[in-house]
Amino acid sequence: MRNDVHVVLDDTAMVAAGKGSLLASSLIHRASSQPGWFLYAPTCALIAADRSRPGTAAHLAALPGVLILELDLPAALAVAREATWASAHARHSAQPTPDRPSGAMIATADPNAWKDTPVRVLDISP
Repeated sequence: MRNDVHVVLDDTAMVAAGKGSLLASSLIHRASSQPGWFLYAPTCALIAADRSRPGTAAHLAALPGVLILELDLPAALAVAREATWASAHARHSAQPTPDRPSGAMIATADPNAWKDTPVRVLDISP
C-alpha cells in the first residue's frame, strides 16, 4: 500500500516558491517527479500570492505537478464564512476528501498564521 503525500500551498508558500525557496522548490520537484506526491494550489491563495508578488500565479500554474484547485460551490461556501479568502480556501482544500481520507498538510512560510486552526502545517519558512 502506498502512503500518498498531499500538500496544499498557502499564499505565503507560493510567494516563497516564486522567490526561490529551497523547501518550496523541493515540494514542487517531488510532486512533479515522484509517484504519490500531490501539491495543490487553491485559486484564492493563488490570487493573494499574485497580488503580493506579481507573476506568481502564472509561474505556479505552468509547473508540472502543481494542481490548481478551483473555487467550486463547497469551497465558495467555506470561503464566504471567512474574512480571509486565501487562508479559507487553503484550509478547505486541506480537509479530508474521498481521494484524500487523511486530508492534506498546509505548506506555509508563516506557520504562526495557522497556530489556532485545526490543520497540519508544514513549515517552509527560512
